[in-house]
Amino acid sequence: METSASTTISRPSVIATTSGNKTFVRLLRFAWANIRRRPERFVLSVLGIALAITCVTVVRTISSSFAITGADSVTDVLGGAQLWAVPAAGVHYDSSVQALVADGPVPVIDAPGGWRAIKTLSGTTDIDGTVVSLRGDDEIPDGQALLGSGVARRLGLHDGDPISVGSQSLAAVVRGGGESVTVSTPLARTVVGDNGWWTVYAPTGQEKSRSLGSTFGDAVGLRSTSDPSVKPDPGGPGLIYDTVGGTGPLTFDQKFSALFSGKVTSSTLGIISIIGLVLGFIIAVSSFLAAVQERRREFGIMSSIGLADEVLYFFLVESAVVFVAAYVVGVLTAGVAVWLVIPGIATPIAWLQAAGMVAGFLPAMAIVGALIPVHRLLQNRPVDLLGAR
Repeated sequence: METSASTTISRPSVIATTSGNKTFVRLLRFAWANIRRRPERFVLSVLGIALAITCVTVVRTISSSFAITGADSVTDVLGGAQLWAVPAAGVHYDSSVQALVADGPVPVIDAPGGWRAIKTLSGTTDIDGTVVSLRGDDEIPDGQALLGSGVARRLGLHDGDPISVGSQSLAAVVRGGGESVTVSTPLARTVVGDNGWWTVYAPTGQEKSRSLGSTFGDAVGLRSTSDPSVKPDPGGPGLIYDTVGGTGPLTFDQKFSALFSGKVTSSTLGIISIIGLVLGFIIAVSSFLAAVQERRREFGIMSSIGLADEVLYFFLVESAVVFVAAYVVGVLTAGVAVWLVIPGIATPIAWLQAAGMVAGFLPAMAIVGALIPVHRLLQNRPVDLLGAR
């Protein structure tokens, strides 16, 4: 009796016949072999993409730095107060002194019973050739200057060191953080005038009330808001910022810092960084398209023996190598650039935050950068690829 046997022909596959770790190592070796064959293309691709990543990282580092300093500066001003009454001219962040500075005279306030209002004069002055933030406080005794650790470090002063403010020689007391020098109110007035603000503490038991701003504002005749983006009316009596009220998950400090960050990302510098990122992506796609055209016959052979799908894996790994190399070069270059150009603004934490944000773009860019050229390649029949020159 004649028997027949059916033979199943399985498609050879590098991916199917090897374990996961060995497969990945082989893909890396394949990618590295291709890179060594065209090192100039690899270098140019990496540099082009790295330049775009550098632009984005620098802008995001500056943005994160301003967000951090914005939150720190408003926390330094409030000191735990629930309300902040600013002058009609408003306040601004002075990057040269790294602190918030008042732009107009302190609003006129007569705090009702149970409320504690502290007046703070604010401006800038020159101390030993360094411009610093100067504040006046009724609780600071004559003959003494309270320095935050940041400004003390910039001035090179320690506890007990003499410091000259205006025409008076004072003893330095370094306490807490911050970038301001705080002296007695009479001395501060001779230097910065009547510019400043009020910080207001709610009566005991009402610290968490959502209506503190409106309640106190009605009592003293000032408008209140919980939105730090709202500016006082020019020529008006001033404005109260309610740090407790408002809706949403963000605190007043976080909203204030978001304003700082948004100013950078929405500026011309931020737009340029986005354009740079798009150009870097175009460079990557163009580079892979050119690589595909050069190796049509090679991939034609692979397709003809049933390895068409594996071509995609090869290119995904190769594009990943290019993007990872570009990311490392770009992020490190951005860190050096920021450290050299604006060391007083940028911080390591801000740089790390920016690097993490940029890293989120890489998987999508690598996948699309490989898929577009490979998809175009696989639209051809193997015989067409073998016939290409």
